[in-house]
Amino acid sequence: MARFRLSIIGLAILALVVTACGDQAPAESPGATDDVDSTPAATMDEESPDETDDPGTGTTGGRLDLIRERGELICGVNGSLPGFSFLDQASGEMSGFDADFCRALAAAVLGDPDAVDFRPTNADARGPALQTGEVDVLIRNTTWTATRDTQWGLFAPTTFYDSQGIMVRSADNIGSLDDLSGATICVQTGTTTELNLADVLGAAGVDYTPQTFGELEQTYSAYDEESCDAVTSDKSQLLSVRTTLTNPDEHVILPDRLSKEPLGPVAPFGDEEWFNVVKWMVFALIEAEEFGVTSENVQEMVNSDNPAVARLLGADGEIIPGLDADWVVAMVSAVGNYGEIYDRNLGPGTPTALERELNALYTDGGILYAAPYR
Repeated sequence: MARFRLSIIGLAILALVVTACGDQAPAESPGATDDVDSTPAATMDEESPDETDDPGTGTTGGRLDLIRERGELICGVNGSLPGFSFLDQASGEMSGFDADFCRALAAAVLGDPDAVDFRPTNADARGPALQTGEVDVLIRNTTWTATRDTQWGLFAPTTFYDSQGIMVRSADNIGSLDDLSGATICVQTGTTTELNLADVLGAAGVDYTPQTFGELEQTYSAYDEESCDAVTSDKSQLLSVRTTLTNPDEHVILPDRLSKEPLGPVAPFGDEEWFNVVKWMVFALIEAEEFGVTSENVQEMVNSDNPAVARLLGADGEIIPGLDADWVVAMVSAVGNYGEIYDRNLGPGTPTALERELNALYTDGGILYAAPYR
């Protein structure tokens, strides 16, 4: 059974980082997707683990070898966002779109989708968790930005294309950004959500009062209790959390897109072999959907007459260094292809009920596109 464990180490690291920052106050925000400037970058002059060392054990070797030695994948997740990663009270398991990508990676590397140590990681702790190597990979509805790409770690291909939106009560008859003049807007601190809101409404000349919170639950509780007129975050998050509000049908999301929010896995710096594994895990799940390879037919498709399908499923032997030829078979057998993961966690039959839109394959009007596996 996959284990769910709060990372005390991550919180301790966060405390040290904030102390070093001096006058910058921390903001614990486990549900936010965005926090750029609050995390200092690690530098080569600071004491940091060697790129081939496991900071938790001091053992030398590449991260792929260390994960296999350990026997489980340490995957940083949100842990409190329905549809993406949250603790399912009925099963006691971590569930969601991001959680299934963690399982896919564990299946590819260890042959066991349940060999995952899920580490709930708040917004401020994400950068340090990657920089110190506390997590093997971060799959936590995290937006790819220039700052993070150059300071936190290496971003794998985007798994979910999102945008920032604003949710309001339908009874208030707010239909556009201009209607928010004089409004109080709930937003999490230390996030690009907060920065984007200031940029967009400032450029539009809309005066508003931000009401800031450090935690996901605090932000939405304040909105649900009508302490603010609106709440802003990624649209996927707004749709997800709307289902948990006291009267979900009384809230609408404005059509405006305040930003681009490409969300995806991040691997720590310093290990190209491991980054390639994370990167091709995403590409392989997308390509499996494109070829119609599913959890139900993958064993039959191994003998496909289509050379591209056969190659994806191992016919040409090892292509990704460190992975067995049939690693995609193990992965798809365990969690399905990209479309299966999406539909199971976010699709029409779920409370979130998100349309694929940009997250459809490029052949279906979306922008999901995998590099050729050959």
